[in-house]
Amino acid sequence: MFDFAITSKKITNTYARTGMFSTPHGNFETPIFMPVGTKGTVKTFTPEELVSLGAEIILGNTYHLYLRPGPEFLAERGGLHRWIHWDKPILTDSGGFQVFSLKKIRSITEDGVEFQSIHDGSKHFFTPEKVMEVQADIGADIIMAFDECAPGRVDMAYAKEAMDRTHRWLERCIAAQKRPKDQALFPIIQGVTYDDLRIESCKFVTQHDLPGIAIGGLAVGEAKDTTYRVLDTLAPYLPEHKPHYLMGVGSPEDLWESVHRGVDMFDCVLPTRVGRHGGVFTQTGRIDVKRNAYRTSDKPIDETCSCYTCKNYSLSYLRHLITENEILGARLCSFHNMHFLFEQIRHIRASIQDGTFLTQKEAFTRKYKYMGS
Repeated sequence: MFDFAITSKKITNTYARTGMFSTPHGNFETPIFMPVGTKGTVKTFTPEELVSLGAEIILGNTYHLYLRPGPEFLAERGGLHRWIHWDKPILTDSGGFQVFSLKKIRSITEDGVEFQSIHDGSKHFFTPEKVMEVQADIGADIIMAFDECAPGRVDMAYAKEAMDRTHRWLERCIAAQKRPKDQALFPIIQGVTYDDLRIESCKFVTQHDLPGIAIGGLAVGEAKDTTYRVLDTLAPYLPEHKPHYLMGVGSPEDLWESVHRGVDMFDCVLPTRVGRHGGVFTQTGRIDVKRNAYRTSDKPIDETCSCYTCKNYSLSYLRHLITENEILGARLCSFHNMHFLFEQIRHIRASIQDGTFLTQKEAFTRKYKYMGS
């Protein structure tokens, strides 16, 4: 069921490749960007709009869906696909990142993590077994093993402790998986920014013949050069015949740099998070439509862009919507950003297929200015 086929020839001096991954709800091409539907919706988008932009798979969040509406509720309604009217693949993360980011309201033991609900303060306990059960009820096509996502600036001793616990929890997840025939379990490589730990973690998780492999604990505050160095370290050790998923990463520059280093799958809240505050991507970098310079501009965000927003609306109108906190402003800016990222993915795939990836990547990075997260 979960086959991964590489569909391009190897490009010298790069790990970039294109592929096709099969799931019970259809196939998707890689490299792929997965819009984040944390609570069962990609903010401001209908499923039909996502498909029109090129979305082939979306992501849901186990932690938030567990709290509300609850896994039993979703199971009674045939799973998340049916409830949200999405008939393509879905990936759910384990909830580990959200749990471990709640430092003041959670405690970690070998058995699992106790945490308080962000809604009412009630106490809950996630174990690897519980996380497998919840993801089975949600019904995603790709599910994540429960891991400990250590903070980005911890010392090596703490990083190793968290990594070793992640490995032990992986074995418990494998043993507890409820639906192995129609849910692909991905293990997660940890090790913070310590190269030796990252290699050790990669070697450990690849001992298990699982359908894919994820890289966690990056883009959590470290410098981009550090992120790329870790990916450079991991690239030779990642199994070629499995899809490689870099969790929580998806800015335009990160797509190009990470594909270069062998990453196939991305997810990120960035297009909608910055969009609803007036941040939009252009060919030369991200801009803020709230700037006074755009108050009278009759130009679109990007005159080379073919998205609905750029074909119909001016910067001055978008600025007005965002400064007035109008929902339409968030929708239009988010729509442009999502279109921009899917265009980058299409461009990346085409450049890999025709052998011009390195040239196209250099052209992109020469003109695109990173503006911060």
